[in-house]
Amino acid sequence: MTITMHPGMKEFNRIFKECNHIYHEIALKLGMSDSGFDILYTICELGDGCLQKNICEATLLSKQTIHSSVRKLEKDGYLFLKSGKGRDMQIFLTEAGKALVEEKISLAIQAENLAFTDMTEEEQREFLRLNKKYADSLRKYAAQI
Repeated sequence: MTITMHPGMKEFNRIFKECNHIYHEIALKLGMSDSGFDILYTICELGDGCLQKNICEATLLSKQTIHSSVRKLEKDGYLFLKSGKGRDMQIFLTEAGKALVEEKISLAIQAENLAFTDMTEEEQREFLRLNKKYADSLRKYAAQI
């Protein structure tokens, strides 16, 4: 069997995995699980009161992973849930959750902002444009599998 991977794809995969590893290391440094970090990070992005299904969509994690991690964060006193429309559950930060986000998640966001602004505005636009183009093309070709 001979499968040839484009050299550029090898490098892209290495960089992608390196970035994933960096986020894993950040979560470890902050004393958090990867999914717990992702949930709190996403609440910062979507806002307090977001729906559990929106966190699933934003993180691309499974419903089961999100559900169990939300329950753990709730048990630890960082989140509370309220019923929304139908079966929707809104997620809110407790005061302890807000403090945790301020103390820990904000550090990761600051690091990301600094890394992104190390690029010029033109580089930032090009970075986003090319990553979106790649994701769109990958989605198109993956649908043919």
